[in-house]
Amino acid sequence: MAKSAIRSHAALREVKRAELKKPRVDLQKLQLKEKLMRLLIGFFAVFFSVVSASAEDKLSAAIASIDADVVFMRHALAPGFGDPANFALGHCATQRNLDNVGRKQAMEIGAEIRRSATNFTEVLSSEWCRCNETAELLGLGPWGAFSGLNSFFQDFADKDVVLKKLEQKLRQLEPGVTLMVTHQVVITSVTGQAVGSGEFIAFNTRTKEARKFRLD
Repeated sequence: MAKSAIRSHAALREVKRAELKKPRVDLQKLQLKEKLMRLLIGFFAVFFSVVSASAEDKLSAAIASIDADVVFMRHALAPGFGDPANFALGHCATQRNLDNVGRKQAMEIGAEIRRSATNFTEVLSSEWCRCNETAELLGLGPWGAFSGLNSFFQDFADKDVVLKKLEQKLRQLEPGVTLMVTHQVVITSVTGQAVGSGEFIAFNTRTKEARKFRLD
């Protein structure tokens, strides 16, 4: 029994020596490393979320690229060509209007605009029903009808009168960026570029630079 006890004590001493020989972990250093790792993870999470958001904000990027003070938007999808021969201003039943696809397009584009960093100082629309409905479905708040954005494609409005009103408006813009929902013929006359349904042109009224983009 005595020998057995001696052997047990000897074995215990060996275990203790082995434990003492193991490298000790510096708890303070370990905790510091963990804190640094958490900080780095948090930093990169914020950094990449900002980069991702910036990459997706096509509206603000287009405006900033040319210091635009106006954004022209062609109305959302309205199937067909021109307007019926019995066209009457203020009577939507006599006009070419948005279909369900166009309404969905306008709402989706509006959601993209609201997610962007851009807040329009003013939203204006042609007096045509398809433009009015587009402006409403964008969901950007109050908007106003402006005859200087009306279509003269089929001479339902006088081209010279429309463009003169628009030119005057472009010289008297409120500070910031104005959104104008209108027709291809108007946008092309001002910017020299053709656009599809729901497409945009950022425009600098001072330099006449134009930048086309889509949000859908």
